[in-house]
Amino acid sequence: MTIDAERSSPPSQPGPPGKGAPPTRISNGVFYPALALVVGVLIWGLVFTSSFNSAAEAAFSWTANSVGWLFVLAGTAFVAFVLWLAFSKYGTVRLGGDDEKPQYRTSSWISMMFAAGMGIGLMFYGVSEPLSHFLTTPPGSRPGVTTAMATTTFHWTAHAWSVYAVVGLALALTAYRYGGRHLISSAFTPLIGEERAAGWMGKVLDVLAIFATVFGTAASLGLGALQIQTGLQETGAVSGQSIAVVIGIIVVLGLCFVASAVSGIERGIQWLSNINMVLAVLLAIFVLVASGAAVFILDLIPTSIGGYFQNFFQMASRTGASANGEAGDWLSGWTVFYWAWWISWSPFVGMFLARISRGRTIREFVVGVIIVPSALSIVWFAIFGGAALKLELDGHSIYGDGDSTAQLFNLFRELPMTGVLAVVAMILVGIFFITGADSASIIMAGMSQFGAEEPRKPFVILWGVLTASVAVLMLLPGLSEGDPSSALTSLQNLTIIAASPFVLVLTALCVSIFKALSADPFITERTYMLPKSQQGRRKAASGGAEA
Repeated sequence: MTIDAERSSPPSQPGPPGKGAPPTRISNGVFYPALALVVGVLIWGLVFTSSFNSAAEAAFSWTANSVGWLFVLAGTAFVAFVLWLAFSKYGTVRLGGDDEKPQYRTSSWISMMFAAGMGIGLMFYGVSEPLSHFLTTPPGSRPGVTTAMATTTFHWTAHAWSVYAVVGLALALTAYRYGGRHLISSAFTPLIGEERAAGWMGKVLDVLAIFATVFGTAASLGLGALQIQTGLQETGAVSGQSIAVVIGIIVVLGLCFVASAVSGIERGIQWLSNINMVLAVLLAIFVLVASGAAVFILDLIPTSIGGYFQNFFQMASRTGASANGEAGDWLSGWTVFYWAWWISWSPFVGMFLARISRGRTIREFVVGVIIVPSALSIVWFAIFGGAALKLELDGHSIYGDGDSTAQLFNLFRELPMTGVLAVVAMILVGIFFITGADSASIIMAGMSQFGAEEPRKPFVILWGVLTASVAVLMLLPGLSEGDPSSALTSLQNLTIIAASPFVLVLTALCVSIFKALSADPFITERTYMLPKSQQGRRKAASGGAEA
């Protein structure tokens, strides 16, 4: 996911009313506490590793056992909230002035949302997730292909994008309709008041947003590093699992990110992002055709959608108490982890969605944000997961020893041009790594400077370096055991811990959005208008009287 398409002509933003520091100044109450918090965690984890690991395990155990239900409940509540907004009277409110037109054509808007839907996550889980759910049935579900695809669809569609939609709506309304800044704290003004939003309470909210974004982005970078390491093994460039190789990958790609930020080659990064989209589409088409399973794959698209709706409430209500209390471990590795990941990414992706959606109505925004990326995800998993499932059913094991970092490359072994496909996959993941770190760092630097859309580059670099360092920290406990699955588990656990406070922030943000819209003049004036039929009769009566 990248916001680089925006940089050449960023949307103009109405300045905040009245007072306020220039947007390029540092927000001392946000930047320094966030920096201290992240650096403190890094020092603790890298210097006092044993103590950090013990605390992380205890925190994760408590979170998974005591707060897992909150993630499950909140995820579905966000879906219900944004859909209700879209199809209620609030759906016609614009993310901008009442007469403002969309800044981008619908085709361009959809194209940028297509870019937002792609990323390291789809590359990493495209093959492994459907396979895992097929071979290890989720608790309380029936075994089979339908359950595997329905569960995958559940994780990657409406719930994920509804989380992003909540933040995107809040920031777009704040910046483009109510004259505030691109800050989580500004979006809370209707709920806590302008003074508190600008004071310590607002600063705490912005610090939490940065902290969550650091860990959410680091989780993606960690996944990318693990998959690139496996790709290098597949091509013979390296042998065996190594902490040094993973750290080396993160350092090299991190240096590429720093070079892009220092040199100011935003257009080059934008060009790379567009190339990445083309490569992803070509790769998907090649797998669809070369796998010989095109009919099976195309059949999976309606199967995924039908299974999703048929089993929606069962999947949405699955908690640690499900399946006779045996669902907790499964949830922490899948649903709760995903919800935490989406929540921790929400300030980043929400900002991107807000910037490209100015002038859209809330109804257009919600429908577009949920349908376009969800449709992309369904097709992507049908192609990669479907090809792997067909081979698995035919006796060609793609699952292997269960190493999820290797399963994409196991699929490529069964296709023509294996080496070329592996290289293309690593290029895709590498560019996603660079552009993802670049874009997330811009968002965090902007939040550190009063919501600036074009923050100073040293701060962009600083947050990028810190995020890459956190990615190393998140992988170290598992990598020290020489087991990729342990590294993935430690990454998932720390993501859940970091996102826990922010789930409450998003819940309160829904209340703030509702309160702002309830007081919006566009809504309050319409509330007291007569129905059109009565208006027509009144006009007719008035005309007759005048005559």
